[in-house]
Amino acid sequence: MKKPASSAAEKALKLRKRVKGKKPHFVRHESWRYVRLKENWRRPRGLDNKMRRKIKGWPPTVSTGYRGPKIARRLHPSGYKEVLVYNVQGLKGIDPETQAIKIAHTVGKRKRTQILVEAKKKKIKILNLGEATETVEREREVSEEEKEATTEEEITEEVEEMEETVEEEPKPKKKRKRRAKKQ
Repeated sequence: MKKPASSAAEKALKLRKRVKGKKPHFVRHESWRYVRLKENWRRPRGLDNKMRRKIKGWPPTVSTGYRGPKIARRLHPSGYKEVLVYNVQGLKGIDPETQAIKIAHTVGKRKRTQILVEAKKKKIKILNLGEATETVEREREVSEEEKEATTEEEITEEVEEMEETVEEEPKPKKKRKRRAKKQ
């Protein structure tokens, strides 16, 4: 398989990483003052707003000067271009040399396994492979547990044990509420 990014794109990715380290954490206006306001960025729009006017001493606002290099935009840190996939048909137009897939979180177990199989056949890189394989492994564990058939005798023994433990536990005493006397 060829390298996912050219030398210019690799340089741009390194530059983006360096620039992102210097970029400030943008906060919502006066989120530090009120508990009800979260720090999630909201553009300040007030007429006299100090952040909007970029007055010294106030937190920085989002602007185009903080953008990363144009070549590196919409690229995964690995250098591949991300493509969101919902089903097997979504794999048809993907170039394995420059693009990689991310399986959508709404995709179920059955379709997820089908997508994994097809992607491996076509040698397409999967960016969220860890999450995808975890769900497949969980599915296998559940199916193995279901396959282990329990006999009726085992079930009746378990029920009897549960009944014995319930009988042994003492019941808690009810507390009486005292009423306050009126004076």
